[in-house]
Amino acid sequence: MGSSSLLSAVARRLEGKVALITGGASGIGECTAKLFCNHGAKVLIADIQDELAHSVCKHLGPNSASFVHCDVTDESDVRNAVDTAITKYGKLDIMYNNAGIMETAKTNILDIDKAEFEKVLGVNVMGSFLGTKHAARVMVPAGRGSIIITASISAIMGGATPHAYTCSKHAIVGLTRNLAVDLGRWGIRVNCVSPYVVPTPMSKAFLGVNKDGAIDVYSNLKGAVLKPEDVAEAVLYLGSDDSKYVSGHNLVVDGGYSIVNTSFSMFN
Repeated sequence: MGSSSLLSAVARRLEGKVALITGGASGIGECTAKLFCNHGAKVLIADIQDELAHSVCKHLGPNSASFVHCDVTDESDVRNAVDTAITKYGKLDIMYNNAGIMETAKTNILDIDKAEFEKVLGVNVMGSFLGTKHAARVMVPAGRGSIIITASISAIMGGATPHAYTCSKHAIVGLTRNLAVDLGRWGIRVNCVSPYVVPTPMSKAFLGVNKDGAIDVYSNLKGAVLKPEDVAEAVLYLGSDDSKYVSGHNLVVDGGYSIVNTSFSMFN
């Protein structure tokens, strides 16, 4: 094998694998779909943003990506998305439960409606539960699979985001750990990834942008700015065989933000 062929083989870490990505039409999900395809995977994007999803699939090409409409809070939609992956590609190797919402920027519990709180938990937690349940339905007979869920630094600390979002992301870490124990019996790995603030359409809508179009956030890692592509790389690791003995893990991608309180740091 020539050097160029060897490099190509090493670079394509998902060759022959099939992945289903919820919320894959934009933000972290879109970047992950592109990266997965670049690494040889067949990707099925499940989203409620039909036009955006079709645009992403067109860019990636019909041989690499396809789309199915899916509301992750609707079990019949989730079941159909998994069944579509099986019908179209014959199997499901990677389930990435990425769809999520923040819904409200209210931080005073007295101002938050019950319906707002329930909607966030419905998408972020119930959506992840349903995605995992139906992915497991087809992965258990196969005796293998990787399931990944998007959590957040709000899963390991308080005060960074509104109550419902923080609660939902804490729940995801707990769900991930329980699922890893449950599904590990069948060779299925379950992990989550917890990014710091990433400039996506959702985060910009709630946090706002500065005059340069960027989000003003504190960074503990000088010279580095977190991008959706960086989170996608972490998801790639968890979905690939490079992490074949990693399960029940919360991979934090925050440049060290969550380990330091700048008010008391001696290194300012």
